[in-house]
Amino acid sequence: MSHTLSRIRSFCRHYLFATASAVFLLTICTTLFPLPSKACTAVIISSRVAQGHRPILFKNRDTPNVNNAVRCIAGERYRFVGVVAADDNEAQEVWGGHNEAGFAIINTAAYNLNGCAGLDSHHDGQLMRRALELCATLDDFEQLLDTLTKPMDLNSNFGVIDARGGCAWYETNDNGYVKFDANDPATAPHGYLTRTNHGMTGCHDNHVGVERYMAIEQWMKQAYADNTLSATHLIVTVPRHLTHGLTGINLFDLQPASAEDTKMCAFRDFIPRWNTASAILIEGVKKGESPLHTISWTNIGWPPAAVALPIVITPSDAMPTLVVAEGNKGAWLTQQSLLNKQRIFCAQGKNKNDYINLAPLINRQHTGIMQKVMDIEQEVMRHAITFVDNFRKTSPNKSDPLAKQFYQWADQYIRQHYPTPTAQP
Repeated sequence: MSHTLSRIRSFCRHYLFATASAVFLLTICTTLFPLPSKACTAVIISSRVAQGHRPILFKNRDTPNVNNAVRCIAGERYRFVGVVAADDNEAQEVWGGHNEAGFAIINTAAYNLNGCAGLDSHHDGQLMRRALELCATLDDFEQLLDTLTKPMDLNSNFGVIDARGGCAWYETNDNGYVKFDANDPATAPHGYLTRTNHGMTGCHDNHVGVERYMAIEQWMKQAYADNTLSATHLIVTVPRHLTHGLTGINLFDLQPASAEDTKMCAFRDFIPRWNTASAILIEGVKKGESPLHTISWTNIGWPPAAVALPIVITPSDAMPTLVVAEGNKGAWLTQQSLLNKQRIFCAQGKNKNDYINLAPLINRQHTGIMQKVMDIEQEVMRHAITFVDNFRKTSPNKSDPLAKQFYQWADQYIRQHYPTPTAQP
């Protein structure tokens, strides 16, 4: 990894003349180091360092199919909740979630674990669905991988936790995998491991997602130092992290005076991207807790303009209506956030998705879409934390009334206060 970073830094220093702007640097670097559209940013955190001493998986999902939703599915062995494409009516592919045994899984495409060709894999979503309906432990997941027909058509990092406290990455290629255990101080000295779109055991000439890797590493290093590695802090903050990992540009420093004060900015290789479709954080359980007390904090839609909610598995499969698919259009939160996103990505031309108007996103009058949404989310989080605390004290088979009460309140409150999308200017 250090070899790749030094090559990119050396390249960028060569072009960074004294009078060159950081935007020019960003344009040059991203032109010569393009990213695939399927790019994600993720981290796993061991219970030994996470606040609350529960293991954590986090994934910011980038995909061409931005119409996402959350579903509760009755699998072959276990029920599970997961993020799915809205038009995948049978939920044949799942892109992160947890099951009633306390097993949870996420992924990032790696592109370099089957050599340097940068090939994508095609079975990630199917494998994660299969794992969620069959697996209870990391050992179960390893056995599943061991028994798959080879080649597996996989080129990905899979992050997994279980109710026993297991927490690991599996760098998986067509023929096998390498495990990185976050509970092992030799592997993860600070108790966490980040991934974007390359594997540490793969081709070093094809490290994709380096800029986002730098950004999430910097964020995690600071959060670790500040002792703020909590589920709620991470799900609220990382999907809206507006500091570029390579250039150091912080868009909060560039806020225009108002929402009407147009300010175009380069927006490539930040953690949130044009094709970011959701964020999910799965908080496992600690010793003595029921596996059914696992929580999936989901932000469905374009995360800077959507709201995070805790999703649990209940006897009746209760779910907030905001995250459930409405036909093939995606969940209500997805649709609203994508409409608001159009105001921000308003450039024209082939590269229009690489530029934003910062003013309707954030501004010094605090009237930006993300600022309004975060105000809503602050109140939602206040109620959500109370709900989660009470949920963990409640027998899982008696959790329906508690979950339904919170979900009904959240549905009503968010629909009432969410900033109404307006036509693209």
